[in-house]
Formats: sequence, structure tokens, C-alpha cells
Amino acid sequence: MLQQVASPRELYEQPVNLFVAGFIGSPPMNFLPATVARGPSCRMPFVDVDIPPTIASRLTDGELMVVGVRPEAFEDASMLDESRRASGATFQAPIDVTEWLGNEKYATCRSSPTPTSRPPWTKLDRELDGEAMRTQLVASIDSKSKIRPGETSELWVDTSAMHVFDPKTGENLTRDEAAAQQIAEENEAERLRQLKQSKPVGDDKVAV
Repeated sequence: MLQQVASPRELYEQPVNLFVAGFIGSPPMNFLPATVARGPSCRMPFVDVDIPPTIASRLTDGELMVVGVRPEAFEDASMLDESRRASGATFQAPIDVTEWLGNEKYATCRSSPTPTSRPPWTKLDRELDGEAMRTQLVASIDSKSKIRPGETSELWVDTSAMHVFDPKTGENLTRDEAAAQQIAEENEAERLRQLKQSKPVGDDKVAV
């Protein structure tokens, strides 16, 4: 089934559904169970965040959602200045594994669906072949971070980079059509620029 036709950048930044979001990206997007709470906000295993006003009217209190966050949207909170910290949300998480790669570091935290979210979460896991709906969170953090396995550390997340998905349909409720259109236009402009550069200049000829 055809899911989405777009440039790689649009698929990555503005996926239309859960399948596309989980298909592209390495490490893959983190998917966390979230319950809509009064405010309105999304109540997730590690942190509660405000629900974007653009979709707040479409959700009801107690409704189960899926929040998607890419690893690079996280950071070791201690590595940020106050202004950057204020632009997102901080939370405490138990660190299970860290992997240093030179220019970056991965920190992995395990999470589990709540009893109320476990049945639909298990169904989603089956539909996505168990690859994307893992009960863990992978954060890409500064390679100089002092976060270590076995410790509870403070992480920061860029809340503007979160995606909210409807678990029934897989639809990305936070997809920004204007942003997607801008990406498409920029991609087309770049394609035309590269095409123009590849054309022969003047009367130069090549004999084969």
C-alpha cells in the first residue's frame, strides 16, 4: 500500500502516519504511549507536555494517543543554557545503556505502557512488526555528556519536535501542511539547480 510520496526530507520531518514515521530514520523515531489529560496535555511515561492548540479540540480527556519523538530532539539537560532549557521540557529518566560514537552519544531508557494503554499498544506493535513500538526511549545527546548507565539523569526534549499520532488510524495529527509544502518547494528548487549545473556549458562536445 502506498503510504506517502515525498522527498526524503519531508518523509523525515513531516510523515503522514505512524508507518512512515517509523520506517525512515536511524535510530528510528521513539514512540511513547500518551494519555490525554486536562489542560490539555499528553501524559507520557517520563514527562507530561502540553498538547498543540491546533489539535487540542480533536482530543478528549483520557484518550490514548501515540507521541513520536526522534532521538535528536533530546539532550542532556546539564549541557544546555537556561534559555534553551526553557524552550522545551526536562524530565528524570533511569539510564539503562549509553553508547559513545565520537561525535554523539546515545542514551537508552526503558519504559512500559500503562495498564490502560497496554492492549491497543500491543495491537500497534503487531501491525508494525514489533520494530517501531519498542518499550524504550533512545536519546541522542552531546558526546561530552557525563550521563552513565545505572543512573537517573535529567534529559531535555524539544517539545516542538514532537508528533502526535492517532493509534486507531495511524494519522499524524500534528503534520504541518504549510511546512511540508515549503519543504517540497525547496526540494524542487534544489533539483532544478542541480539539473542546471549538470547541463553542458557553451559548445563543448564530448566524443565517445
